[in-house]
This record gives sequence, structure tokens and C-alpha cells, in this order.
Amino acid sequence: MVTALCLSLIVPLIAAVSARRLAEWLPPRSATWLLAGSAVVLAGASSGMLGLLMLAAAVRIPLVAGLGHMSVARVIPHDPMPLPLGLAAAALLAAAALAAVWVAWRRIGALIAAHRQGRRLPGSGQVVVVSDEAADAYAVPGWPGRIVVTSGMMRALSTAERRVLLAHERAHVTGHHYLFTAAARLAAAANPLLRPVSDAAGYCVERWADERAATATGDRALTARAIARAALAAAASPQRRPEPALGVAAVPDGLRGAGVMPRRVAALLRPPPRRARLALLAVAAALVMVCGLAVLEAGLDLHALIELAQGPVIGPR
Repeated sequence: MVTALCLSLIVPLIAAVSARRLAEWLPPRSATWLLAGSAVVLAGASSGMLGLLMLAAAVRIPLVAGLGHMSVARVIPHDPMPLPLGLAAAALLAAAALAAVWVAWRRIGALIAAHRQGRRLPGSGQVVVVSDEAADAYAVPGWPGRIVVTSGMMRALSTAERRVLLAHERAHVTGHHYLFTAAARLAAAANPLLRPVSDAAGYCVERWADERAATATGDRALTARAIARAALAAAASPQRRPEPALGVAAVPDGLRGAGVMPRRVAALLRPPPRRARLALLAVAAALVMVCGLAVLEAGLDLHALIELAQGPVIGPR
């Protein structure tokens, strides 16, 4: 269990440190799947480890041991985890569960509200242009998803740049990118060490849509210019996006970030990303799997400890 505890702390730290590099080294689609998936697995592993520590502490309590027909005297010599550590794990697990439930509640509510908003939008097409001087554009997830562009944003872009913007937003809708960002944010809520991984996953989602737009238009320089001009237009005008769509799947969230825009533009001005480096993907996936398997092994150890504690007391005849 000590090994699993160390891995449940070390591997998320490694993931947090390497998330930005992975986002740059891997193609956006592969990086998005890897980062979002790793965040979910690592958050589950860390939460599972906290639960195991809590249970290991619980069997040391005489009342709990009595209810489970266990002998505390048989548990203590074989359990290296002190009781205070188990109590701290219980507190952390409760905090993680509350944070995850709160984030999930907000995301589900936002998705339901976004679906209702999409149904109330005028017209029956996928793209809706609303009369608003503020420059804004965002994808409303739903069944089906809708793309909302303000008249202010339309005036800020040329005809070719509008095609880039719509291709970018269409990639968000068809790729269901909000699911990746939702999963990564939920994982980061359960384990704050994974916040850099969640941020990197959000960046990769934008890069994924950028590359889809570049492929659709066949002009990487035009795509870079379009997203940069849209970012400047959005930053110069007040944001009046409806709250239900906020934080679900919207391009301006990525466009407004001054830190990521130069990276996105620079990536578009380079040649298209190569295929995923299988060796890098294999190493990253293996590290995440080792962490999960270590926690599973710790669970088996705890099960063996409980069986030992429930066994008959063998003494001299």
C-alpha cells in the first residue's frame, strides 16, 4: 500500500509537469484523448487510494472492527498505515467528492441549459447569426449542436476568415469537444494536482479545432490570421455570452487567453503536425496504467488484511 500511495502522488505530479510538453509534442487529437483520459484515470486512482487509506484506518477502530467481526490485534502488526493518516485521507476524500459533485452539477446544468438555449435560437440551421455589436462566437452543445456568431464578429472578419471561424466552431460541435473538457475539469476538481493537465487538455481541444479549420480551408496562414483577428475583436468588446453556454464549449474562451494565443498561432504557421509518436504515447499510457494497477494491488492487500483480521485466532492448544 505504501508503493501505491507514493505512485498516486508522484504520477499526477509527473503528469502536471509534462502536460504542456505533451500538448506541444503530440498531434492535438491524440494529445486531447491522452490528457483527458489520463486525468480521469489518475483522479480515480487517487480517490481510490484515499478510500483505501480511510478503510485501513477504519479497521483499527474497535467499534468498526467489532461490526466486521475483526480482531484489531491482528490488524495492527500487518498494517503500516497510522490512524491519523487514514483520518486525513477521509477528510481529503470528502473534500474531493464534494468538489467533483459541485463541478458535475454545474456542468450538467450548463449542458441542459445550453440544449434549451439551442432550441430557442431562431432558424433551423446549424449556424445562427444574432444581432449584437459585441464580437463573439461560440458553440452551443446539444442535440444537435448550434453555432452562434454575433453580427459584431461577422463585421470584424473578412469572408475567408468567417469560413475559418465557422470551420473551427463546427469542429467543436461535431467532435463533442465539451465532453473532453468536462471530463478533464471534473478530474481536476477531484485532484487539484491535475489542474495543469486539465488546462493542457483545454488548449489541445482548441488546437484540434484549429487544425480541422486549417484542413477545411486548405490555408494555414489564413487560419492563423483569422483566429488572431477574432481574438483581438473579442478582447476589444465586452463579453455578453449567455451564461448557460459559458464554459461548455466556446471558442472565445481560448481566444481570449493571452498566454495560449501566440502558441496557437505559431503552431498554425508551422507545418501540419505529424502522426502521433507511438513510443511517447505508450510510455505515458503505461505510466498511468501502472498507477491504476498499483491502487488495485493496494485494494487486494487491504482485502487480504481484512480476511486475516476476520480469521480465527490460533493459539497454543
